[in-house]
Formats: sequence, C-alpha cells, structure tokens
Amino acid sequence: MPALPAPPAGPFDQVRPRYGERSLADVLPSALAVLDVPGAADPLGLAGALDGVRRIAVLLVDGLGWHQIPTAAPYAPALAELAARHGRTLTSGFPSTTPTSLVSLGTGVAPGAHGVLGFRVNVPGTDRVLTHINWTDDPDPLRWQPVPTQLERAAAAGVAVTVVSRPEYAGSGLTVAANRGGTYRAAADPGSLATGMLAALGAGTGPALVYGYHPDLDKQGHLAGVDSLPWRQAAVELDLLLTRLVDGLPRDAALLVTADHGQLNIPYENRLDVDAEPGLRAGVRLVAGEPRVRYLHVRPGAEPDVVAAWSAELGGRAWVAGRAEAIAAGWFGPVPEPHRRRVGDVVVACLGPYAVLDSRTDSPVEARLVAYHGSCTAAEMTIPLLVRRG
Repeated sequence: MPALPAPPAGPFDQVRPRYGERSLADVLPSALAVLDVPGAADPLGLAGALDGVRRIAVLLVDGLGWHQIPTAAPYAPALAELAARHGRTLTSGFPSTTPTSLVSLGTGVAPGAHGVLGFRVNVPGTDRVLTHINWTDDPDPLRWQPVPTQLERAAAAGVAVTVVSRPEYAGSGLTVAANRGGTYRAAADPGSLATGMLAALGAGTGPALVYGYHPDLDKQGHLAGVDSLPWRQAAVELDLLLTRLVDGLPRDAALLVTADHGQLNIPYENRLDVDAEPGLRAGVRLVAGEPRVRYLHVRPGAEPDVVAAWSAELGGRAWVAGRAEAIAAGWFGPVPEPHRRRVGDVVVACLGPYAVLDSRTDSPVEARLVAYHGSCTAAEMTIPLLVRRG
C-alpha cells in the first residue's frame, strides 16, 4: 500500500476555511457539475476525472478528519488505501462542528450564507439557545435556513436524489435544513447504510445522486477518545462499509467520501469552567457555542471588557475577538445581516488542546466527553475527499 500523504499542517496549526476553492461546501456543486446539472460550478475540478460518471454516491463520515486517518489505518486498511491512492484534503467550514458542516455540504455555501452558525446559537431577540442537533420545527427550518439545497437543484434537473441516514434523523430541523430535496431512506446501522446507498445508486437508468451519513466514528471519539478501543472498533466497521460501497459501485458510478470535521482528545486538566473563574462571567449575558468555540452574548457596552478579560485569562490558549472582527476575518464567509447576531458578540476559539466548559448550561455528559471539535486547528478543520470510480 502506498504511504499516506503527509498532512498539510501540524495538528495545532491554525487552518482557514477555503470556501469556493477547496472546502466541504464545494463537494456537491462539483458533483452536480459531473452530473451535468445546468449552472453547477466545479471548484474541485471533478468533471475531468469523473468523465462518463452518471451516478454519484457521497458518504459523509462524521469525525473523520485527515489527521485521524493514520491513526485509523491499522484497523481500516481499505480507508488507508483510498486515502493514499485517491485522497486529497479539504477544509471544513467554521465552526468545525456537525450542524454547520452538514448544512454547508447540503447547500454548497459557506456558514454565513446558510445561517447554521454553530452547534448552539442564540435565537436573536430572545434568551433562547437553539441546539441544532435537537432541533425540530421551531424555528421553522425553511426560514432559519433559507438557501435551497444542492439536492433540490439536482432533483429539479431530473437527477434521482436519495438520502440514506439514521431513522431518528428523518424530518428533523437539521435534516430539512441540510438535505431537503431527496427521498429519505432510513438505515439503522452501517450494513443497512451500504445496502440502501447501493440500492439507490443502482435503481433506474438516469443520473443519480445518493447521500449517506455515518455517525459512529464521531460518537466513539466523543465518548471514549480517538484511538480508544471503541473508536478502533468503529474504524473497523467503517472499513467494512467502505469496502462494500467500493465493491458494489456500478461501472458508471463514483464514490466520494468526506467528513464534517476531525477531533481532538482534550485532557481533563486543560478544561476551564466559566463558573470557576468569576471574572469571566462579568458582562456576559448568555453563553452558546460548544467547548472548543464559545459564543458570548454580552450586556450592552460590555464587549471590550469581556474581550479583555477572556484574553487575559486564556492567553495563548484561545483566540478571542469581537463579532465584527471574526466576520471581517472571513471565518464564516459573507454573513448577511439577518444571520449576524447568531454569532456571539464575542467569539472564543481554543487554539491548543483546551476546552471551555460552562457547567450552568452544558449537559453533564458533554463535560465528560473525551474528544471535542469545533475550533480552527488543522486536526479539526482538515478533512478528506476520497474519490473512487466504479
């Protein structure tokens, strides 16, 4: 087996999103260009390599950052082979978290445009914090995320579009925001995911787009840690899934494998609790985001003092900036006015192996997790794109 390409940056180097060039949001527009959907751009340049392909399966593996592939390689040789022979790197969007990334993939636009700007965000004008993975129909997904999806574009052009994912995600706010436009096929485990994706890919004679979602590697990373025994077993199961998909590809089909983010194990001694540092509460009205990237919503006029207090406390462990600075720096892509207040007045992004907990609002389970993600390090932001023809 050829050697895996070296990561483009060290795990704690800061990585900026490559929107419109080499990001997760560019995957489906390029896939639609291969399928000759009118007006589809091809920022990843897939059309030449996939000339003649009429069916595309896109598998998103939650938590499979590029930096995690060498760790998984001893337990996932098919994954390692795909990465070595057919892999390139992309960036996730920012924050590097599942809801934001799934909607970026589904819509083909940067987070600022679609508005799902974090794991938890404040609903502007209220004291409510919306957790996107627990979202049902309030706020209305079609209003909260107004951008048409790439699946809708493909279906309107006559492509047969299918979404294969866990039954509990059907009809959720996040699924409607990210994946509306496709026929939903429930798959409760990796075996049924492979079966469902291949069945949809092989049905009919016209162009087809199949999207599949696999959450288990991320789950075991959170609960037990990257390279733990449960994580290794999840890597083995992922390898079996990839093998089935590659072996079952029709001759006129291609498989694209990507991810939403990577993960980092965070030592318990590197976790700061906001409640343990009284000065960090001063001026803060509401805490959103997640442990690796926090959104602080502050009382009127308090932003400079909050930035100063958090910068002094965290030092080089985090980047602390006001909303306007974070948006101007391009982390979210262009952010229209209706979405700006979903970003905190102050953004706190951890730079090393650190996390910021909020025992008032975080669930006890979240505080006990082993691995986290969400921030701007290479280990979190650098993701694979593996391209395999049938």
